[in-house]
Order: sequence, then C-alpha cells, then structure tokens
Amino acid sequence: MTYLVLFLGLSFVLGGLAVASNPSPYYGVVGLVVGSVAGCGWLISLGASFVGVVLFMVYLGGMLVVFVYSVALAADLF
Repeated sequence: MTYLVLFLGLSFVLGGLAVASNPSPYYGVVGLVVGSVAGCGWLISLGASFVGVVLFMVYLGGMLVVFVYSVALAADLF
C-alpha cells in the first residue's frame, strides 16, 4: 500500500512537470490526464473514494474542454 501511495504521488508530480514543460497542447493534455488520474487515485487509496471519483469526473470534463479549445487555437492559421 505504501508503494502505491508513493507511486501515485510521484506520478502526480511528474504529470505536473509534464504540463509545465510542454508547450504543445497535445503533450500537455497527456500530463494533465496523468496528473489527474494520479491525484484522484491517491485520494481513493487514502479512503476518500467519493471525492476522488467526483474530482476525476470534473477534471476530465474540464480538461477535455480546455484541450479542444487549445487545439482549435493552435490549428488556426490566423
């Protein structure tokens, strides 16, 4: 159990670093998904399962909207 919590914490930090270090929205969204899955998994492993699932649903919806918007802006020629 300790290794799982440490792995999820490390994945959360690496997901945040991936978002901060990637200028491309395609790779930045991968960091967002990894960070949110790791953070919500961390909450679930610590016993707050309802909060973790609700945050995952909210983050997933928000991330998809931001990803589609930023991809549309990046693909715009003007």
